[in-house]
Amino acid sequence: MLLEGVNLMMVGMVTVFSFLVLLVGVLQISAKVFAAVGHRWPDPASATSRPTQTPKTAIDATIAVALAAVVAHRRRHG
Repeated sequence: MLLEGVNLMMVGMVTVFSFLVLLVGVLQISAKVFAAVGHRWPDPASATSRPTQTPKTAIDATIAVALAAVVAHRRRHG
């Protein structure tokens, strides 16, 4: 009975190990394929233009909107 358990454990471990080796192989092959044909589809982030606001200005605008919401809430609720 103990030997059957060890046998089952070994079969399971070999199965999982084989699957993981196969998975790593498929991922490496797909990475090479995508690297070879990836130039056909440009990255959307590199195709966009510069933002109209600098990050500091965007943060300042967000803070101004939050403060305006607080002031409006206090006026309504006393």
